[in-house]
Parts: sequence; C-alpha cells; structure tokens
Amino acid sequence: MPFAPVLRAEWLKIRTLRSLWGALLAVFAATTAFSSLAGVSETSDPEFDPLFMALSGVAPGQIAAISFGALAVSSELHGGGLRSALTAVPQRGRWFAAKVTSVAVPALLVGLLTAFAALVVARAGLGDAASGLSVGEQARGVVGSGIYLMLMALFAAGLTALLRSGVATLSLLIPFVLVVSFVVGDAAGTLADFLPDKAGQVVLHQTYDGTLGPWSGLAVTTLWTAAALVAGAWSVHRRDA
Repeated sequence: MPFAPVLRAEWLKIRTLRSLWGALLAVFAATTAFSSLAGVSETSDPEFDPLFMALSGVAPGQIAAISFGALAVSSELHGGGLRSALTAVPQRGRWFAAKVTSVAVPALLVGLLTAFAALVVARAGLGDAASGLSVGEQARGVVGSGIYLMLMALFAAGLTALLRSGVATLSLLIPFVLVVSFVVGDAAGTLADFLPDKAGQVVLHQTYDGTLGPWSGLAVTTLWTAAALVAGAWSVHRRDA
C-alpha cells in the first residue's frame, strides 16, 4: 500500500480521538497559563532571563506533549487495534512511519502556536523587562520551543511502541522530567546537560553558559528521540501484534 493512504488513515485516527485533541489543548493551555504567571514575576534578579521567563510554561506544557505522543500510540494497543492496523498495512515500517508523522505534524504546529502565544502573554506582563529581547532571539525561542515539544511527543511515542504501554511510558517520563532530571543534574554536573529535556530546553534561554547551545541542545534531544523511535520501530517489527 502507498504511504499517502496509510498516512491519511493514521491522521483520521488522530483527528477522531477526543483524548488526543484534549492533550494538544492541554499543551496550549498549560504553557500559556504558566507563562502568563511568569510574566508578572520579580525582574530585579541580576541573572533574570526574560526569554526563559516568557517561555517557562514550556516545562509544564511538555507533560501534555508527552501524553499526546504516548496516547497516540497506546490507542493502537487496546482491543486489537494494532493487529487490525497491521492487517491493513502489512509493511510494519510504513505503518509506524505514518503513525510517527501523524504525531509529529500536529505536535509541531500546536507547539509553534503555543510558544508564540506564551511569548505574547508573558511579554505583556514583563513590560520593559523584556525590551532587551531581539527579534532573532524571540524567533529562535518560539521555533525552538515548537520543535522541542514535538520531539518530546515523539520520544514518548517511540517509548510507548517499545514498552507496549502508555501507562508505563507516562510513569517513566513524567517523573523523569519533573524530578529525576533535576536530581541527576545536581549530582552529575556537565553530563546532565546531555539529558533529553535539559539539552532541548537550552533553546528557551536568552543566554547560556553550559556545554551546549540552543541548536546543539536540540540536536541532542533529536538523537534521544531518534533512538526511541528506532527502538519502537524494532518492537513493532519484531513482536507479535
């Protein structure tokens, strides 16, 4: 079967599942809400970073992005959905590629829209404190945030395909990005800069002093995501539906 109709079928699944639209809506709502609250924060700290403050809602918003990626794949694992999908599309790699694409495109579009809205509402609150941000820095922050949210959704999708469980993926990733990453960061020093979330979030900062820059950090997150997707593809190819 050609790729286009497979992709169309996978997009139809994404479009008709309310839980997935709810997760995407949560990405927008959580990110913009937390960024708007950050916009009224104290700005007298000499280390104050207006770009990071404006886009700080991306950190809680990524939980919803992770949930979107996990739910998009785990929805196939119940009631024989995966078996039916692979019966219709025997080429498992083609099916998985279509599934990944159907996750990536809406996650990226919603991520870009969300980051732009978060920046606008936060800047309204920050006022003159954000006047030093250049157009290039703001554009980099918005584009980088959209890419980061997409990568985290795909990371979750790959792990869900590997673990065959959305619950297992969420139980692993959500505590990791909320707690473990910070604990490891304090203990591991420079090595923690290469964790998938810490590396990707460098793009949220106006200034950065670590090992990685904005785009090299996203490249590291991309490598983590690619590894998860390769592992997920292997699981789909090798295991029984």
